[in-house]
Amino acid sequence: MMGVELSREGEVFVLRMDEGENRFTPDSIRAWNDALDRVEKAGAPCGLVTVGTGKFYSNGLDLEHMMGAGDPGAYLAAVMGIFARVLTFPAVSVAALNGHAFGAGGQVALAHDFRVMRADRGYFCMPEVDMKAPLHPGMTALLRARLPAQTAHEMIATGKRWGGVEACTRGIVAEALVEDQVLPRALELASELAAKADPAMAVLKRGMYRSVLDALAQPLGARA
Repeated sequence: MMGVELSREGEVFVLRMDEGENRFTPDSIRAWNDALDRVEKAGAPCGLVTVGTGKFYSNGLDLEHMMGAGDPGAYLAAVMGIFARVLTFPAVSVAALNGHAFGAGGQVALAHDFRVMRADRGYFCMPEVDMKAPLHPGMTALLRARLPAQTAHEMIATGKRWGGVEACTRGIVAEALVEDQVLPRALELASELAAKADPAMAVLKRGMYRSVLDALAQPLGARA
């Protein structure tokens, strides 16, 4: 799969992004969906861990493609669809933030049930205020649903880059660890809860995040 590889360690599936800055390209979006389909079909017990490579977990949207796309709305809807799938995934999901998680890369991490991050290197950031760019309503809703209110406000209003230790103290990630512990800890968390995997989990999550799902489904240009 282009830029996305799925492997399995015991009961846990590992989705590894390995293509430069790990942006959401048309190929990687298809690969994400194919991988999520495979994990869903595996049945219980199972868990899902996602991780990047090198300096990046994910640097978010492929803006060059989006600006040149014949239908940027369709591209953005496909990315929002990934967020929605992860947010309501029928197995426990853990994002292992090996490096930078910017924009939509941070958003997809927030859609996971848990996040662990490298303590000494890499930033979590929503840079739209510096880009003078609006957020899709679904992105705003996801931030509000998954983060403490003041943290979400500062993230949107300041574009601050949060290192792993501060991201942990502000409720963005659950743990900040040394590099070689990030993926093992994510695997441990997913494995501990692998028996919970069930279609009922997706139903429960949809009930919890109905307003976020509605916002993620809004078309390009809709206002938050």
